[in-house]
Amino acid sequence: MSIDTKTVSRIAHLARLKIPEEEQTHVAGELNKIIDWIEQLSQVDVAGIEPLANVNDLALRWREDVVTDGGKPEDILANAPAKTADFFTVPKVIE
Repeated sequence: MSIDTKTVSRIAHLARLKIPEEEQTHVAGELNKIIDWIEQLSQVDVAGIEPLANVNDLALRWREDVVTDGGKPEDILANAPAKTADFFTVPKVIE
């Protein structure tokens, strides 16, 4: 399969891209290189190889799903502009 400037123009129109006429030849060459590379991949023999979803088969550790306050109120409120006890203090916004 070979891509020409007419095909590049159509693809650009469908993708809502503005590719100037003088660059369409270059883009066509780049797309042809990509297609050639994909055709090389189709020549690789992958018979007997299972599809791979992840590089390592390690399962993630599960933790208990518990809602907490973080256990660090001092650290959380360290940069608060105003605080009362263990809570942020904000100005009243309702008149």
